[in-house]
Amino acid sequence: MFGAVMSVEENCKGFLEMVLGFPIARVVVSKEKSMIYHPEYKGVRLDIYAQDANHTHYNVEMQVRRKKALGKRSRYYHSQIVMEALERGEDYDGIPFTFVIFVCDFDPFDQELYCYTFKNVCSENPDVKLEDGSCTIFLNTKEKNDAEVPPELVRFLKFVTAGLEESERDFQDELVRRFQKTIREIKTDREMGERYMIFEEMLREEKQEGRLEATRENILELLEDLGEIPEDLQTKLEDLEDLTKLRALHKIAAKAESLRAFEEKAEIYFNTKDKK
Repeated sequence: MFGAVMSVEENCKGFLEMVLGFPIARVVVSKEKSMIYHPEYKGVRLDIYAQDANHTHYNVEMQVRRKKALGKRSRYYHSQIVMEALERGEDYDGIPFTFVIFVCDFDPFDQELYCYTFKNVCSENPDVKLEDGSCTIFLNTKEKNDAEVPPELVRFLKFVTAGLEESERDFQDELVRRFQKTIREIKTDREMGERYMIFEEMLREEKQEGRLEATRENILELLEDLGEIPEDLQTKLEDLEDLTKLRALHKIAAKAESLRAFEEKAEIYFNTKDKK
C-alpha cells in the first residue's frame, strides 16, 4: 500500500520534502523501476524511483524486515541510478544528486534514532566534504527520540507503523491526511484498485524474497561456525533462488562437520537449474 500511495506524484513530493527538509520541484515517479545493464551483472528493482525538474534523482524503499548488508545495498542503488542518468560522453559534472531513502520497520543500526543520514566526509577532518552528490537516509519507525527530529516526521512514521484501524485516526498532519485520502481512493476507484492489486503482487514477491534471504542467512550462520566461508561458496548461495533447495541446504549445514563436507553434499544443488 505504501508503494501504491507513493506512486501519486504529489504524495511522493510531499514525502520527500518532509524527509529532506527543502522544497522540491515537480517530480515524475516511476513504479517498480528495473535496472539491468548486462545479463552477467546483478540488476535492481527500485520500489519508488523519482526525478525532479532539477535532475535530482530519488529512490524510496520500504523495508519491513531486517536484510543483510543494507549499507552495501544502498551503495549499489546509488551506482545504478547514476548509470541510468549519465549519458555516454557526458562529463562527470552531469552526474545528478541522488538520494536513497529506506523506510524501515526496525532499527537498522540499533542506536534508537528515528533518522540516520549518511554523506561522504573526510575521516581526518569531518569539515571536508567529498561533495559526490549522494545521500543515504534510513528512517526507523520504532524509536522515541521525538524531541530530536521534526514533529511531522514523527507523526508520519507513527502513521506508517500503525495498524489498519489506528491508521484511520486524525494524526493532525497534512501529509498523513493526503496519504489517508489516497488509500481510501485506492479502495474505491477501479483503476487505482487494479494498481493496488499489482502492489499486492509485489508484496507477495517481497515476502518470498524475505524467506529466501532468511534461509540464506541461517545457512551462512551455521557455516561460519565451521570456519571461513569461501567466497565462491557464498556467491553460489546468494545466487540460488530456489527456496526448496535452500531449505535442503540448511538441513545439510546443520549436520555438516566441516565446510568441505557441506560443499561435497551441496554441490548437486548448485549444478541443477533453479526453479523460482
